Amino acid sequence: DVGEIHSRLLDHRPVIQGEIRYFVKEFEEKRGLRELRVLENLKNTIFETNEHILPKCEQAMHDNLNEAFKRLQAANNMIRRLQEKEHEERKLQTDKLIAGEEKRIAHWETFMKEQQNKRAEVDEEHRKAMQRLKVQYADMEKELAKYVSF
Repeated sequence: DVGEIHSRLLDHRPVIQGEIRYFVKEFEEKRGLRELRVLENLKNTIFETNEHILPKCEQAMHDNLNEAFKRLQAANNMIRRLQEKEHEERKLQTDKLIAGEEKRIAHWETFMKEQQNKRAEVDEEHRKAMQRLKVQYADMEKELAKYVSF
């Protein structure tokens, strides 16, 4: 008897389980309708996107990519021409530098030959002057030798 009284007064599981089942059933029915509306709206949005927006986007992307591709090709051609001009200009500058260097080398060689010729002339003048001085000093010694005998 005590167990039966205890289960009726304190054991609320059967009542709570019934309430839980009722709550879940109500929740699922209301939620199911709400989810059905959400899914229907989502289906309509996807259909509209696939049928209308996506083709427009593809066409706009195709047109813009073609335009961008044409502009990139034009820019590439201009850059290639600029590079060719720069290469030609560098070649001209290099040729000018090489020609200037060859001129300077030729001028330096001419200068060094002139310096050698001038040095040879100066050495020859020095040798002749030394020879004249030797002759002059030899003559002076002979003259002095005459006066020393007195």
